[in-house]
Amino acid sequence: MKLDILVIAAHPDDVELGSAGTVILQVRRGNKVGVIDLTRGEMGTRGTPEIRDAESAEAAKIMGLSLRGNMEFSDVFFSNDELHQLEIIKRIRQYQPEIVITNAVKDRHPDHSRASELVSQACFMAGLRKIETVFEGEQQQAWRPKVIYHFIQSTYVEPDFVMDISVTFDDKMKAIKAYKTQFYNPVANEPETFISSPEFLKLMESRAIEFGKAIGVKYGEGFTVERFPGVSDLFDLI
Repeated sequence: MKLDILVIAAHPDDVELGSAGTVILQVRRGNKVGVIDLTRGEMGTRGTPEIRDAESAEAAKIMGLSLRGNMEFSDVFFSNDELHQLEIIKRIRQYQPEIVITNAVKDRHPDHSRASELVSQACFMAGLRKIETVFEGEQQQAWRPKVIYHFIQSTYVEPDFVMDISVTFDDKMKAIKAYKTQFYNPVANEPETFISSPEFLKLMESRAIEFGKAIGVKYGEGFTVERFPGVSDLFDLI
């Protein structure tokens, strides 16, 4: 299956928090969007990997994804090395996305910045013909996405551009709340974490309002880029 957009992130729920509004918007516009989580989030304080699998599947339905996969890399311990790079290269060549979205370049969780570097480097390497890969018994062709965008996570980073997600913000929050074990749940008998407080969900809304206000809309999602974005018509900008 060829995808228009492939989102690759360290943990189940990273995509929902960072770019679900944009993902849902692009799906509604007819794009094929897939998500690959690098780990099952098995080192998370709350819930279990099995529960997290079910939650991510529910979130995928809400977002309307064409596919959702999991690399099952070791949570916390995965590395940006040849072994992991080759596995990501295989997926990029398999789905041939035009756009790749991945974790924040800088964030409080070290997995996020490490995943960002891993995915970014693998995207470039996937375009090198002399790196040979075989997937499901077939030799793969080189493929390099046109652009890579990084969503913004807990640590504030100045965005390079902001997507208007005013019409999809409510569904973004539904996708986030599909992770019932991870976020605020007054009846949950789980330890408190950075993301499980009601204030954290308020932070997500406040951030969306802040980014939205910056471009004159109600809600926005911010992204950083690896090269200057270009436009051919000033009316493409809002």
